[in-house]
Amino acid sequence: MELDYYLSIPYVLALETVQLPDGEWVRRAEFPELPGCHADAYSAVDAVERLAEEQVRYIQRLLDAGAPVPVPRPPLPSYGQGLNPGRLAFARWLVQEGKLDER
Repeated sequence: MELDYYLSIPYVLALETVQLPDGEWVRRAEFPELPGCHADAYSAVDAVERLAEEQVRYIQRLLDAGAPVPVPRPPLPSYGQGLNPGRLAFARWLVQEGKLDER
């Protein structure tokens, strides 16, 4: 399977406020079904945006290593229509680097 297939899977997203070891509080967004795939930020919106970018890197690392990517449920019905970089701003760099085809 290709990267865009796995990015079409609706992974469960969890968002919580956590205290870092230095005592600072941040929002943590994570995909519990992708162990270790999380992002921290001061705002929930920023944490979710960073998580979307981390999800791409995380899944690409698994694919590059030939490791299985968790698939807890089928991809969304829109799979195969390609990512819309105008709607998903973080996906622009994927298209620019040739990692995904603009469709």
